[in-house]
Amino acid sequence: MADDELVVERHVAASPQKVFTYFTDSSKWLRWQGTEAEIELVPGGVFRVNVTGDGFASGRVIEVVENERVVFTWGWEQGPPVAPGATTVAIELVPDGDGTLIRLTHSNLPPEQIELHRHGWEHYVARLGAVSEGREPGLNSPGA
Repeated sequence: MADDELVVERHVAASPQKVFTYFTDSSKWLRWQGTEAEIELVPGGVFRVNVTGDGFASGRVIEVVENERVVFTWGWEQGPPVAPGATTVAIELVPDGDGTLIRLTHSNLPPEQIELHRHGWEHYVARLGAVSEGREPGLNSPGA
């Protein structure tokens, strides 16, 4: 792992196909992250999510491999220290027995932002796992 990235992994009792459905449109994305979103899941498409209701993370979709991988740029519209599109998030869905290993890698982060983003991504990957398994995800905000 590079000095400017974080990796969050979680095993879930759901197939990669089931997990992938939560990336396919804005309403499904909002089941696990955000209060409002505009997501066009095609390379070059818009990625824009109001994560906790107080500001948007935005960027562009870079890569989509159905049931396997989604990659998008990420940054905060409010500006520094992470500007829109300045970092990259890759979410991989790795078959693992009867379930899936969700591996999220967020790269190009300023070192002082890694732990803050790790805390958020651990929360949201857990919520993605919960909805994929058919459970209620709990509160949206990682600080709540």
